[in-house]
Amino acid sequence: MPGLARALMQAGRLSAAQADTLQKKSIADKQAFIDVLLASGAIDSRALAAFCAETFAYPLLDVGALNIDALPAKIIDNKLMQAQRVIALAKRGNKMSVAISDPTNLQALDQIKFQTESSVEPVVVAHDALLALLARINKSSEQSVSDLAGDESDIQFAEEEDANAAANAAAAEAGANEVEDAPVVRFLNKMLMDAVNMGASDLHFEPFEKFYRVRFRVDGVLMEHAQPPISIKEKLVSRIKVLAKLDISEKRVPQDGRMRLIVSPTKTIDLRISTLPTLFGEKTVMRILDATQAQMGIDALGYDPDQKELLLDAIQRPYGMVLVTGPTGSGKTVSLYTCLNVINKPGINISTAEDPAEINLPGVNQVNVNDKAGLTFPVALKSFLRQDPDIIMVGEIRDLETADIAIKAAQTGHMVFSTLHTNDAPSTLTRLMNMGVAPFNIASSVILITAQRLARRLCTCKQPVDISRELLLKAGFKEDELDGGWKPYGPVGCERCNGGGYKGRVGIYQIMPITPAIEALILAHGNAMQIAAQSEAEGVKSLRQSGLVKVKNGLTSLEEVLGCTNE
Repeated sequence: MPGLARALMQAGRLSAAQADTLQKKSIADKQAFIDVLLASGAIDSRALAAFCAETFAYPLLDVGALNIDALPAKIIDNKLMQAQRVIALAKRGNKMSVAISDPTNLQALDQIKFQTESSVEPVVVAHDALLALLARINKSSEQSVSDLAGDESDIQFAEEEDANAAANAAAAEAGANEVEDAPVVRFLNKMLMDAVNMGASDLHFEPFEKFYRVRFRVDGVLMEHAQPPISIKEKLVSRIKVLAKLDISEKRVPQDGRMRLIVSPTKTIDLRISTLPTLFGEKTVMRILDATQAQMGIDALGYDPDQKELLLDAIQRPYGMVLVTGPTGSGKTVSLYTCLNVINKPGINISTAEDPAEINLPGVNQVNVNDKAGLTFPVALKSFLRQDPDIIMVGEIRDLETADIAIKAAQTGHMVFSTLHTNDAPSTLTRLMNMGVAPFNIASSVILITAQRLARRLCTCKQPVDISRELLLKAGFKEDELDGGWKPYGPVGCERCNGGGYKGRVGIYQIMPITPAIEALILAHGNAMQIAAQSEAEGVKSLRQSGLVKVKNGLTSLEEVLGCTNE
């Protein structure tokens, strides 16, 4: 029997028969005992509050005098407050006062203690007044989401109706009600439109113990954009999962998906979705994949004239392998797709295997790798070779089997493009050797390697800056380059760049063709340092040297180049 019923019986306020009847009704109707008790008229709300305060020796408070805005925010998750019907009143050190109408509800008090890691001190309040205040707090929370979301936008998602129908069916089976929520829908729409308008590449939705934040990655730098109420975190993730056709009931394992954003009748943007269970909920990252980036043309990527000539010469050869290297987020995919766009003609058969395909390129046969279904990179490559290909693009060479098949394709009359995660062009060759690829296979197939980084491009508000001669020499400039005929520029900040001083990004490249001398080093099992020295002797600029050219031309700052290259 509930503790409240037992106390009322001992005080003679309820008979044993009344208490038994009320408890059975509480169980049958799946209602809290206090709700059934007050609905029966056996005692009113204020009298019950006074009884509880006197019986259990807790303070009694009139919540009508409380100001919602003065209550401590974000101490207790709003969803937990509504479920357990408690309100945080104040916190001093490790002690927290909470308003509660049934102080015998130890489950509620224990949950609050566990979540806040605080010692909980109950304060008794009238039940009807508590429910009214909780409703006002919930409405205020929803209103704050609506304020963040702003007005209804015209944003649309491809296949949204089908996704909603499937998700509603799944939610009905699971008894969930988190799929549709107008303020949350508008908030997500606004975040997406803000990200597109700001030129963001990624959106991060991150739950923490006491707050929830949204960050955008703009020009390679993460910045906080919004901090909505923590109570929306589950509804927001559910909404994203609906649009990405993910399982809304699965919250224990990571999931990956895609969705398409219809910005205008002539422009759509693909988004790659990744969810990850964390300590305080699911973190969601959305990567914006803009297909127009691959159609900007090779001139827009920032290659120096001599680098551009070497690259174009390599990709238009009848067979061989071209490798693009660099860390995640360095623009490798855009570079590869730009190259494919240059050679994408009706007379050429192009097939790509990716994990997943990030940019949709008309005229190219794109395959999504699916390891669970058995469609791995090696399986896709073997199939490509039976599909009469001219050009094959492999999203990434991850293992010896993939490398072997790709190299054999390059040796048998096909042009192969792929990526690796290495720091520079020379170390790519030693990485292939370390994977187990025979040196003579590398020497006979690889024709060019390009390593790259992305540096932030200075905004038009840039201004010349004074940098000491010693620092410029230490950065890598030569004496004859410091002739006084140019000045380095630095960021200033204006409305166009939101005060950051940078707008957009520019590529820094190391283009290394495989010459006979480098082939000889590969066959002799030469290391990365020997290959780098030979390529430098042949005029190949390192990433740092290429970056310094961008500094000299006023495209970026010295700090940016030093931050993304090693020397």
